[in-house]
Parts: sequence; C-alpha cells; structure tokens
Amino acid sequence: LYCIWGGGSAINNPESGSPQGGRGTHSAPPPPACTMTEVSSDVFGKLPDGRPVERFTLRSRWVTLRVLSLGGIVSSLESGDRHGNMADMVLGFDNLQGYINKHPYFGAVVGRVANRIAKGKFSIDGKEYQLPINNGPNSIHGGLKGFDKVLWTPEVLSNGVRFSMTSADGEEGYPGELKVWVTYILDGAILAINYKAQTTKTTPINLTNHSYFNLAGNGFPNIYDHEVSIEAKNYLPVDMTSIPTGEIASVENTRFDFKKPVVLGNRIPNELAGGFDHNFCLNCSKQRSPCARVYHQPSGRLLQIETTQPGVQFYTANFLDGSLKGKGGAMYPKHSAFCLETQNWPDAVNKMNFPDALLRPGEEYDHTTWFTFSVL
Repeated sequence: LYCIWGGGSAINNPESGSPQGGRGTHSAPPPPACTMTEVSSDVFGKLPDGRPVERFTLRSRWVTLRVLSLGGIVSSLESGDRHGNMADMVLGFDNLQGYINKHPYFGAVVGRVANRIAKGKFSIDGKEYQLPINNGPNSIHGGLKGFDKVLWTPEVLSNGVRFSMTSADGEEGYPGELKVWVTYILDGAILAINYKAQTTKTTPINLTNHSYFNLAGNGFPNIYDHEVSIEAKNYLPVDMTSIPTGEIASVENTRFDFKKPVVLGNRIPNELAGGFDHNFCLNCSKQRSPCARVYHQPSGRLLQIETTQPGVQFYTANFLDGSLKGKGGAMYPKHSAFCLETQNWPDAVNKMNFPDALLRPGEEYDHTTWFTFSVL
C-alpha cells in the first residue's frame, strides 16, 4: 500500500507530469487540509500467453479509480452522490475476458492516433503512408492493434500509477519508434491523466482516454437526464463516414450549441436521433482550460473537465446495441453512456487548417486532462 499525505493538487505534483497553470474557471470542491491517496494492486487475470494483467486501485476520500495494465483501461470509477452513496460511473466488464474480446474501447488509452484518419492515408515530407482500414473506409483509434490492446509496463507512484510502452517503427503503418508514458494521478476529488511521448521519426500522434460515463451509475439505461455544457464556439461538421469536411462551423443556433447547459433528452432522440459523435473546438492555447461540465440532477453528481488539448470528441454511445454483457450483468443499449474524449481534431494530419498533429524527433508530446468530481 502506498500513501501520500498533503493538500496539493495534481497540477503541482512533480510526479503528475502535468504542465503548470491555473485551475480554470470551473468551480471545484476546495482541497481538504489533509488528504490521502492510497495505491494498491492485484492481478486482474492472465492473457492467453500467460502474462498477468495488473489492476491498480487509487483511492481517495471522494473517488476510487481502478485501472488495468492492459490498455491503461479505466475499469471502474466510483464517487458518491449527494447522500454519500457510491456508484461506478463507467462502463466495462467484471473480468479480463470481456476486455480481451472485441469491445468499443471501454475505458482504454487510444493511440497512436485517436479518432479517424480519412482512408487511412497521410503524407509526411512527400512520403505517403497507408494504415489498416478498420472503420468503414477509414482508420480509427490506432488501427487493428492500437494502444488499447497493449500490455503496458506499470510504475507505482505515491498518488497514482504511470504506464509506459514502446510502439515500434512501422507498427500499424506509422513511422518512427514511439515511446509513450500515460500517468494517472488521483488527488482528492481530481483525477489527472497525463500523456507524454517521444519519437525517432516525424509521426502523427493523438492520445486520449475512451471512458464511457453514466453519472447515474453503471447499468442505467440512458443518459437523457444528464445536463451537458461544452466550452466551444465551433464544431466540425462531418461527412457520411464521420470524417470532418474541413469546415470549422459556428455552434450558434444549431443543435451543437452547448455553451449553456442542455439536458440531453431535449436533443436526443428528438432533434438528433442518432446522437452525437462530433469534435468540438476548444481553446488552442495548450494551457489548462475549461472543456466540459456534466451534471446529473437526480444523484447530484457533477463532472467537470479541463484539458490542454484543442478539442473534445463528444460521443453518446450511438453504436452500443445491448449485445454486450457488462459489469454486474448490465446490458449496454444505445445512448447508455457518453464519452468526452479530449484530443486533437479528427483527421488533422490531412487538414492544413487544423491544429498540428505531427510529433517530430527532439520534441515531446505532453498533454493533460483533469476530471473533477463533486455533488450539487
């Protein structure tokens, strides 16, 4: 068991790898005079080749996080409601086999490039690269074996865990050997996830976490009673294959306007029956900035997200169909969860007017997202 005492936030903790900056404009519960994060581990199961998959439990007074060495998967995330009743707010499985089987990236670190690349093609310095096609005509979430399927090497920290891995030059069609570190830090009610990477050749990179949230708790049938706001004046319209058209469109007077809180049941299934799977354009300063806020009035749970990333993919679990048996035997139907995947803009490697998606030798990719849990 590993413990840390003190009231400092993850952003000021040297082990978090987090960039320095302010707390942003969202309110958050004040840090207590004395907090403790406990870190423990056990073996969650073994892969078919016999390698063990470790599960790390990070526990504070307010939040309990469990994350796997397979894919850096957030397998559970618990916090209390306004009456102090704990609930697991993320979708997933009770056993390792569920994560070994095909699933929609529940809780996983996604890379080398999260989201879609049009036709799985891009060019760097005049050389064209072809990636595996695994989402209609496009490549998505790193290819056939993305980072979600990797057994990462863990390192226990005093208030979290850091995972590392190396992606070989040419793996899934991407250039350059890429070293990656993903760090989970729990400080009181704040979970910080930091992503770092270094490459030997110029390569596109876009890392995120693909947790599916339901603030009512795992197994509730929909998210229509969730109230969402997103700090974005623009979004990216997409074509029939979910690739951005290149237009950066205003959200004003559209169904994509979440500048003020919106109850999802008022937008889906009424206005947008299929649901949302769109990138919203955030502050491009690379500083810690407000991203999104989700409130569940029946329970009082409030999730506030800040990030250094320029975008967030808001996805309302449109492709879940009830066929997966999740934790506690729960079935996960369409719109039973939401994802807020902080990241670069989709297909940015092919869009010159989008934020730069390339990492070059000698540079370090470094982004952090903060999740603050509280009640109202």
